[in-house]
Parts: sequence; structure tokens; C-alpha cells
Amino acid sequence: MRTWTPPELPALPGTGVAPKLFNTATERLEYPAIPEGRAHLYVCGITPYDATHLGHAFTYLAFDIMQRAWRDAGIETVYAQNITDVDDPLLERANATGADWRALADEQIGLFRSDMHRMGMLPPEHYIAVTEQIDEIAAAVRELLDRGFAYTVPTADAAGDDIYFDTAAAERDSQWRLGDVAPYDRETMLRLSAERGGDPERPGKRGPLDPLLWRAERAGEPSWETPVGSGRPGWHIECSVIARGALGGAFTVQGGGSDLVFPHHEFTAAHATALSGTPLAHAYCHAGLVSYHGHKMSKSRGNLVFVSRLLDGGADPSAIRLGLLAHHYRSEWEWHDSDLAVAQRRLEAWRAGLLRESEDPTPAAAVVRQLRSAIANDLDTPVMLATLDAALDQGVDAPGLVADAVLALLGVQL
Repeated sequence: MRTWTPPELPALPGTGVAPKLFNTATERLEYPAIPEGRAHLYVCGITPYDATHLGHAFTYLAFDIMQRAWRDAGIETVYAQNITDVDDPLLERANATGADWRALADEQIGLFRSDMHRMGMLPPEHYIAVTEQIDEIAAAVRELLDRGFAYTVPTADAAGDDIYFDTAAAERDSQWRLGDVAPYDRETMLRLSAERGGDPERPGKRGPLDPLLWRAERAGEPSWETPVGSGRPGWHIECSVIARGALGGAFTVQGGGSDLVFPHHEFTAAHATALSGTPLAHAYCHAGLVSYHGHKMSKSRGNLVFVSRLLDGGADPSAIRLGLLAHHYRSEWEWHDSDLAVAQRRLEAWRAGLLRESEDPTPAAAVVRQLRSAIANDLDTPVMLATLDAALDQGVDAPGLVADAVLALLGVQL
């Protein structure tokens, strides 16, 4: 799948430090393993409808900043992202609006690419749609069946049987254990499964948490002929296959929003471990969810703030970035309509600060050191912004260096 043109990334003097990151799986700050100076990052992409809202942007900005920190530390990055371009919510939206699901997906993918480019996000080297990997996903499901990690469930309204992952078998015969990624109790897992696309009450399953691997063909739904029958993939196996195909096993970071911790990232890891015998990733990092009008931004509530509408309305992309970067990437917070104006004032103050003449200017080299220290501490962008507020209010002795640092580390154009 075509990606977007990368933004400018100035080289700074010296090198930064690889960031310590909060690993959801261990609930600790850690330095993920980065062998041979190359970090591999996989971030779950959009289901292409209602793209791109600020909740999406906050998540992808977090991993944009992560890559900027790695690159400043002299670490090569390899970034992969999927597109879930066939899934129940997309099909439901297409049916509700009378649109062809492929046309809707293509339109929204194009809008997402445009938003990411305009926002100055680093593009993935591997940008892969589920529909481009159907054969590979079906082959993985076949392998799980053959190895005893999957089973079939009869389906009255389908042309064949659905296929489910056998959680108990995977715990018994692989290195994976339920809870390896998601540090939740079973009651919480059951609740989240029901809320986030699972079907814990479905008859015929061996375990209520067992996730769907392959959905047999239903009337009116897209399907593909494969060695596991006619149908389409389940959610978690898609990312497992795409991530392993693009990055290999035990890559550096699996990322996404915090609503993906369970069941999505838990079972993506389970499938990968059952298939390969090795863990999916060294660390699992998650961005917080953004609210608007008192509730988490969601398609079901319709309380979405779209990046494209802000940009088309004249918002400076750097101001939008600053409005998001004012919050630590792991925080849960609420966007207010006034936030953009506040961020725009900060941006204007910084730009004016670069031109400020001072009898006692802040040393730019010290500013860069402070920015690097903050970004290395679990991507602490609020501290970075406060550092720049103070320095640019006083004036700096090398404004060009500070402008380069702000662009390289924060993606903000001064």
C-alpha cells in the first residue's frame, strides 16, 4: 500500500539517548532491546472509516515522537503499520450509507494518508492492508489448526465453520500465557472481550475468551476462497501475520491506543507465539484515550474532532501537534475547543522567542540537552514544552539550533 512523503528531519549535533519506555506488559519503565542499533516498531492502523480524528492523531503522534527519539539517538528505525480494510464496523458503515465497502475504505485511507502527511508524521516503511495479505493470513490459520491451536465451530448462517483460537491449548503448548500483555483479571478480560469485538457468550466455543481466527462466508459479506474455506480473517490474526511478515519475531515495540491492550494485543501476541515459538515484541506501549464533550472520542457517540476539518479550517499543523503534545502520551485527557487557540498562542510565542534579543540568552546547547533528557524519559513532551516556554521567553543564543531541535524532536515547525 502506498504511504506518504516523509517530513524533514534535521540532524542535530551530538546524539541523544534511547528512551526508557513504559511497558504495559510488565507495568515498568524499561529500555526495550534494540539489537544492532535497529528498532522495529509496529503500530496498529485504522479501520478506514471516520478517519482521522484527534484520538487517532494522538496515538500516531506518540509513536512518531518515539521514532524521532530513536533516530536522534543514532538508532535506525523500521516502522510497520496495517490497515484493517475489511472488518465489521467498515461493512456496517458501508451498508448504512449505501456505499461500496471498497470505495469507502479507499476514500478513508486516502484521507488518512493526507492527514498524516499534513501533520508531519513519519511514514511507515511497511504500510500493509489486510486485503493484501489474505493468503498469508489463511495459511497461518491453517497452521494453527494443524498444530492443535485452533478448532472449528459450526455456523448455521454460513457456508462453512468459523475457526477459533484455542486459548487453553496455547497456554499448555506454547510460551504464551493469558495476561502476558494485558495485566487484567479474568472478569475484566471477559468484560472487555464483550465490549471490543469478542463473543464470550457464543455457543460451541471451548473457552469464552477464545478469539475468532476465520469468519466463514456469510451472505452479503466479502469473502475469499482459501485453504481454510471461503471467508475472511478475524481481527487479531491479521496484525500477527502482518507484523511478523514485515518485522520478524520479537521486534522492539508493539504500539497502539490503550483500548487495544485487551483483547487485541494480548491475542496478537498469542497467535504469533503459537506460530513462531517466540514472543511477538519486547515491549508493548500504549497511548491514552482522548475525550470530547465528556466522553471518549468514538464513532458510536459521534463526538469526533477531525484533523482534516481543523486543517481545512486554517489550523496550523504545528499548533495541532502542540495541542496534543501538551499531554503525556500515556495520559487520558479531554480535548476542548479552546485547546487549539491555546496551542496557537504557544506556537506564536515560540516563533517570537526565536527573534528575541536578550542580554542573557539561554544557551541553545543546554536547551537541546534538556529536550533530549525529557524525551528519553518515556517521551515526556509536557516537560519538553515547558523547557521551550522558559528558554524562548528569555531568548536563546543560537535560534537556528533550537528551531532544528524542535523540528527534529517534536515535529513542530518554527
